[in-house]
Amino acid sequence: MKKDFVVAIFDDEEKLLSGAFKARDKNMEIYDVYTPFPVHGLDDAMGIKRSFLPYVTFLAGAAGLTLAVSYQVWTMAIDWPINVGGKPFISWPAFVPISFELTVLFAAHTTVAAFLVYNKLFPGKNPVIMHPEQTCNKFVVAMEKDKVSLEDAKALFSEHGALEVKIQNVDMNP
Repeated sequence: MKKDFVVAIFDDEEKLLSGAFKARDKNMEIYDVYTPFPVHGLDDAMGIKRSFLPYVTFLAGAAGLTLAVSYQVWTMAIDWPINVGGKPFISWPAFVPISFELTVLFAAHTTVAAFLVYNKLFPGKNPVIMHPEQTCNKFVVAMEKDKVSLEDAKALFSEHGALEVKIQNVDMNP
């Protein structure tokens, strides 16, 4: 499926940030921004909400901790209680390493899986290329053509130092 985008190309992250903030102030909806490295403050400039992934990580870690502790209590005190050296059946210090490891295991794997599913990053999916140099040294702001006019975008982004503003026909499912 091909789609038309208004694409603005920048060579500096400060110019990109100022242009993105100004576009948001003028209620111009930004589809996405492609950068060769992380740009701090870009989430705020685009109006992106805080991620839900910390909550997924916490819940998965809590599930791992609960499973580890409950399994150890069940095996040591209920299913096969063995008195070893006079230690209590439920010996919390002995449970710490396994509990920690299972907490981290569940939290890490569930977070990665949730990230991949939420962002639709499945094996064999090809990247969307808005501009050939978007992963080398250029910053690209993409806006859907039917939601913004080329003239408005050109005026706004040229004022903020865009190298080029043009309409790009992009294959969304390469």
